[in-house]
Amino acid sequence: MKSSLFKILLVVLVMAGVFFLFQRSEEREELEANSALIQQQVEQVGKLIVTEGNYAKIFSYRNSQGLFYNLLSSDKKALILVNAKATVEYDLRKISTEVDPKTKTLRIKNLPDPVLNIYPDIEYYDVTQGYFNPFSAQDYNKIKQSVTAQIRAQVEKSDLMKNSQQRLLEELTRLYILTQSLGWTLVYEEQVIENEGELERLGK
Repeated sequence: MKSSLFKILLVVLVMAGVFFLFQRSEEREELEANSALIQQQVEQVGKLIVTEGNYAKIFSYRNSQGLFYNLLSSDKKALILVNAKATVEYDLRKISTEVDPKTKTLRIKNLPDPVLNIYPDIEYYDVTQGYFNPFSAQDYNKIKQSVTAQIRAQVEKSDLMKNSQQRLLEELTRLYILTQSLGWTLVYEEQVIENEGELERLGK
């Protein structure tokens, strides 16, 4: 009788041990799968996020060149119409994250700096130039550089840069939704993100 009870108890213990090991193996595989899924999602979000703005400005250009010891001058001038597109881009492939499977935490450690690009479309009107002072390729390059610099300064003072950061944080809510669905925690700037609106408020 005792032998039968011992055998039954041994079988139960063996089955419990197998079940425990199998359950632990499943949990470990699920944790590894979730970690890989989160890492993959971070990489997928790592695309350029672009905010665009359009600007129109009118510039006047004038250049005078002295001739014969400045006794005479030869002028060139033009009216310049500029329609420029400005884009603010984030290369999220450079995002710094840390995935901690033990605590089930995705930590956003650092975000890349924004990149401001200016694409000017320049049209020239009322172009006049002297025989001894014609427009050259160098003149057009200088005009383009000057126009681009002025528009860049204007954009940097506008809300376009701030709005782009807001859009970036809105994009990161995808990570919040993913971590929540898997029972993980999202941390940004050492703050636990508990709802979607918190990321957006951090950008304000």
